[in-house]
Amino acid sequence: MPIPSASSVPSVSSEATASSEAAASGRPELLLVHGAWHGSWCWEKVQVSLAARGWGARTVDLPSAVPEGSSGRLPGVSDDARVVREAIDGVGGPVVVVAHSYGGVPVTQATAGAANVAHIVYLTAFQLDTGESAFSFLGVPHADPDSVEGTYPAPENGSDALYGDLPQAAREEALARLVPQSARSFTEPVTQAGWHTLPSTYIVCDDDRSLSPSHQKRMAERAGTVRHLPGGHSPFLAAPEELAELLAEIAATPR
Repeated sequence: MPIPSASSVPSVSSEATASSEAAASGRPELLLVHGAWHGSWCWEKVQVSLAARGWGARTVDLPSAVPEGSSGRLPGVSDDARVVREAIDGVGGPVVVVAHSYGGVPVTQATAGAANVAHIVYLTAFQLDTGESAFSFLGVPHADPDSVEGTYPAPENGSDALYGDLPQAAREEALARLVPQSARSFTEPVTQAGWHTLPSTYIVCDDDRSLSPSHQKRMAERAGTVRHLPGGHSPFLAAPEELAELLAEIAATPR
């Protein structure tokens, strides 16, 4: 697995400085939640860009992204939501929660009743309603989530579907870091939806080959505001500066 260069990884001191500057200015902190098969590593470039703009950002690693060889009954939406909620509760002030792709499912669950969430941002993400799962929204037949076991490997067409607008070397680096995703996470429905009572923005990625823009636009109708980014499913790698600028703009907008 390629190791990121030191310049691409936010240092502890730079993250702490950005967080303290944000707190001093009254700015919310951002919580960045990754999607299926990924980990907190995918946000590194965005964190650097946000820190350069004076914004603090933290990440989580969702337990539904599991090690190779995992089997049996594995973590699902409720487990991911618990980790996200713990991260939200760990922010000592207002927080803007940014969810990518599958990450929108546990974020929808975790933000319900969270008093310090100032805004939810769905980045080509599943903005589901109560009773929906990722698969049910997409119309994918599936078994009762209580009986679902095992994993789904990263898509065979992941290079195009996930990273179609990245150079080949960057695609290969990202693909090498993907891990299996718990099958249960795609089938378990949300039981509460924070966006019903909290302001939300949906960012449609116009050239997405993984979660189609038509699906995104259906979910975007549930958000208070809709924004657009050109490009594919992974702007945190393909266009981190542009994404950071947009997230900062959304986070700074009074509600």
